[in-house]
Amino acid sequence: MSNRALLEVIALDVEDAVAAQAGGADRLELVTDMAADGLTPPRETFAAIRAAVEIPLRVMLRRTDGFAAGEVSDLVRVARELRAEGAQEFVLGFLHADGTPDLAAVEAVVAELDGCRWTFHRAIDRAADRDQLRKALADVPGLDTYLTAGSPEGVEAGLPVLLAEAARGGEPGYGARILVGGGLTLAHLPVLRAGGIDAFHIGGAARPSGWGRPVSAAAVAEWRTALS
Repeated sequence: MSNRALLEVIALDVEDAVAAQAGGADRLELVTDMAADGLTPPRETFAAIRAAVEIPLRVMLRRTDGFAAGEVSDLVRVARELRAEGAQEFVLGFLHADGTPDLAAVEAVVAELDGCRWTFHRAIDRAADRDQLRKALADVPGLDTYLTAGSPEGVEAGLPVLLAEAARGGEPGYGARILVGGGLTLAHLPVLRAGGIDAFHIGGAARPSGWGRPVSAAAVAEWRTALS
């Protein structure tokens, strides 16, 4: 396995995607509506981005703000439409109100993905029990990544959790890759890399001028260099 670290960048549109690829991103997370922390983009947006770049894309399956699944049949329909459009990788994650994983919703959506690889997103940072969630999801097909800051407050607060979970790699529930994102800064990279973490996710950090402006290829390149 290559020791090259993975750099994933949030893309809202074709302009973002092209800039992220030019800057050295390895993969994109496609979302819309960052005011709601990222919802499922229109299938037309996915198709346009897929045509514009060559790097892998993971598409968000999330229809409402928060971590409740909402109407599962709607999520399944959207997943089916995106699969028909050529989507092969996804991002999802649903919790009950008490912070336990909504396995029924996850399994219903994953069944529609038909073996596609997917990321369980930062819902894990709101889980009542992270260890219980990981073990409950351990055998769900296609799950290969957890996007996490280690804490709802972000990476700075979550560093001890991230390092502890990385140290458990290979244990039941801990086989999926840790993708660190949520308040991640360049200053966090040395300690995370030293702890064996090799995947990183940026959104705002790729947009020095704010979310109202597109991804900066130069900003992505700075991260790519720092990870090299």
